[in-house]
Amino acid sequence: MHFLYDLVIGFYSLGLRILALFHAKARLWVDGRKNIMRQIEQTVEKGCKPVWFHFASLGEFEQGRSIMEAMRKQYPTQKILVTFFSPSGFEIRKNTNLADYVFYLPVDTRRNARQFLTIIEPKFAIFTKYEYWYHYFKELKRMNIKLLMVSTIFREEQLFFKWYGSFFRNILKNVTFFFTQNMDSVHLLKAIHITNAGLAGDTRFDRVRELSMQRKSIKEVEDFLRFTQDVLVAGSTWQPDEQLLSELLNKHFSFKMILAPHEIHDHHLEQILRLFPESIFFSKFSSYTETEVNAARVLVVDNIGMLSTLYRYGTVAYIGGGFGVGIHNTLEAATYGIPVIFGPKYGKFQEAIDLLEIGAGFCVDGFVKFDQVLVSLSDQRRRTTAGNEARNYVREKAGATPIIMKYISTERLLD
Repeated sequence: MHFLYDLVIGFYSLGLRILALFHAKARLWVDGRKNIMRQIEQTVEKGCKPVWFHFASLGEFEQGRSIMEAMRKQYPTQKILVTFFSPSGFEIRKNTNLADYVFYLPVDTRRNARQFLTIIEPKFAIFTKYEYWYHYFKELKRMNIKLLMVSTIFREEQLFFKWYGSFFRNILKNVTFFFTQNMDSVHLLKAIHITNAGLAGDTRFDRVRELSMQRKSIKEVEDFLRFTQDVLVAGSTWQPDEQLLSELLNKHFSFKMILAPHEIHDHHLEQILRLFPESIFFSKFSSYTETEVNAARVLVVDNIGMLSTLYRYGTVAYIGGGFGVGIHNTLEAATYGIPVIFGPKYGKFQEAIDLLEIGAGFCVDGFVKFDQVLVSLSDQRRRTTAGNEARNYVREKAGATPIIMKYISTERLLD
């Protein structure tokens, strides 16, 4: 199985190199790893022994962010090194002030893992949620470097719990401790004889709760919404989401919409403009007249990194991705005390399931259902009730970060 794993990793890397000839994101993935070991060796201060955080992409970075912030506060001299698998994480957070070093993760081979860990000599490592790399985990164990998994969540249908999943179970056995999102995950691990796990919760709750208390302002958005009370903030949208939103906006004339698409390349923005010809773009805001701003019904936010602040302006939020591979972050909206709407692909996200159960979230599978939900939420009392449930849910679920930091302190991992 080890041989097959290496074969898959090799073919995956080769496939991306071929794809890079035609695809910009794949090209970033490939170019970002050129001479990566030399770059790491020349950049990382020898003997500094950083804490190594690894994130698949931007969403996982947000899960680890509260831990890095707490570590910066509690251990201000401790170096932090961050790696990303995906360009969508690295390119946006490569200059974060929460880390001293930020790199792409070298491809998971035995040689790369051993060389990488020999260079950086981490005090310990923190991985988030779903990232399980065979060689990196095995080398961490071999070198007696502790590995913490945070905000992990397991489901019975995963390979770890199948009769033929022994190879994948063995990867898990290299982890020092699992901080899980729910007790079901603890029980599933126990069923395969892994007992070094405990319930902590999802660190994203700590992060988004802090966001809601900051109350940042964006002048352009406030100018756009000057004469509007009904505001739909649509975040991380894809083309199927935008098609649906276009139909809804044609019926619900009282709404203005802030649209923050998941991808902001030129082709996608052109598609959005065709769907919403009455839209204006955030990057060109200063070029519009006051009359044009007041007349526009859609503000397209064509940059990255603002979405978590944009939700504060909404009376209702729509989270994209539910008509594709899965919905994006619902908590960034829920923390501001507004109802959250999303598409049918939400089953892998515990927070979405919870929001539905408490009446703070609403699943829509097309125009008719979406229309019914918006009509229902036009009742201010119902909208306020749903929003309060969303806000209280976030507050009640916060607290994972202190649990993890207490473990780090008690186990003297930073001594």
